Amino acid sequence: MANRIDASTLDLQEKMVALNRVSKTVKGGRISRFTALMVVGDGNGHVGYGLGKAAEVPDAIRKGIEDAKKNIITVSIKDTTIPHEVLGKYGAGSVLLKPASLGTGIIAGQTVRAVLELAGIKNIRAKSLRSNNKTNVIKATFEGLKQLRTVDEVAKTRGIDADKVLG
Repeated sequence: MANRIDASTLDLQEKMVALNRVSKTVKGGRISRFTALMVVGDGNGHVGYGLGKAAEVPDAIRKGIEDAKKNIITVSIKDTTIPHEVLGKYGAGSVLLKPASLGTGIIAGQTVRAVLELAGIKNIRAKSLRSNNKTNVIKATFEGLKQLRTVDEVAKTRGIDADKVLG
């Protein structure tokens, strides 16, 4: 990650996707800890996710937010949707993202919806395929969002005009 995005320059909103309590049995009894899966975004094409683990819930949330701020990516947005259809895969998780016309809204499950709302995408259809593990679904969504390219980005990569890319 050579071009890391500075989170301090963005006006970020936070959303908790999952809070999980795990316990471990030791000689003296049970020890319980918490994991918080957090998503941050500015609603303008920047979004990140993070996982925080701690003995107390507020500490886990704080750590999750700090981790999310380190993993912010830029999402290519065309008007209020995405430029093209994409399939993001991570582990057993797979997420299909399809552009939608104006007025459609966000048609997606709770986990994917959190990421898309904070990224600033307003019209999209998404389907989580295979795994419903929230961590893998979020990572698959991010893999899909990383693959998105606008016509200008493709033209710049190929070294031609944007008109020639479309035919």
